[in-house]
Amino acid sequence: FLFKMMSFMQSRLGPMEAGPYGSMQLLAEVGKFMQKEDIVPERADAPIFKMAPIIVLVSTFLLVVVVPFGPDAYFTNFQAGVFYALAIGSLSVIGILVAGWASANKYSLLGGLRAAGQLIAYELPMVLAVVGVVVQAGSLDLFEIVRMQAEGEIFGLSWFGNPFILTQMVGFVIFMIATQAELTQPPFDMPIAESELVTGYMTEYSGIRFLLFFIAEFASAGAFGIIAATLFLGGYWLPGLDMHADYMNVVGPLVLLGKMLFVTFIIFWVRFTYPRFREDQLQKFAWTLLIPLALVNILATMVLKVAF
Repeated sequence: FLFKMMSFMQSRLGPMEAGPYGSMQLLAEVGKFMQKEDIVPERADAPIFKMAPIIVLVSTFLLVVVVPFGPDAYFTNFQAGVFYALAIGSLSVIGILVAGWASANKYSLLGGLRAAGQLIAYELPMVLAVVGVVVQAGSLDLFEIVRMQAEGEIFGLSWFGNPFILTQMVGFVIFMIATQAELTQPPFDMPIAESELVTGYMTEYSGIRFLLFFIAEFASAGAFGIIAATLFLGGYWLPGLDMHADYMNVVGPLVLLGKMLFVTFIIFWVRFTYPRFREDQLQKFAWTLLIPLALVNILATMVLKVAF
């Protein structure tokens, strides 16, 4: 999907050889990486070096645990689901730091430190963007947030519900920018920066371990896409559907998948469109623009919540 989308954006064909219309390219990529030798540098801290990609991958899949896919289609129902999602979403920085330090490579260490600085800087605007949604919904429960969007009203129209993207557009934009930075995707790819750091914290990884980082990067895009769809786009609900009906246990996951693909399309569209920030520009953008804007959004949400 990504390769084809990127190719059409750049007026190219993309993968064509592996399977019909290149549809089996993903399997070809996995097979290629699994055949490569798994190398551990001589001076690396081997146990921690091997553990790092697993930490990043596991933290990604733990995000999905609290997402409601239907009225009865969920792994668990935390009353503080938003708090859990934001906490787990920040765990990946530990795996990246571990990878950079354990590789015994200065490029890797620089990449790990850049990633830590970047993720800390953009974690704050992401949290503040979500606070606006929490204030409007009056709950940290993701089920309740979906219900408020499904049963709310906007401009006196109840059939359309109240998807929070309408009232929290500023929060949605900030959340998407922060997500781009959390994923270390261009224009926020300073921790990898092939032209400077030779893929940064992943420099010494090969074979299946590099594949795990590769999978984690795209799985994280999907996981953050699902979180964004739940918080701002109504989750598994669509106008005209009864979110409590039994059929939503089948239709709901498909609706959420469609919304996730829309959000990930935006992420990858930005990735292949904009040039990389300098490190000082990256930090300045977060601390002088995104965070004050998110605080203003929270203040406006609280005032309107009390007034209306």
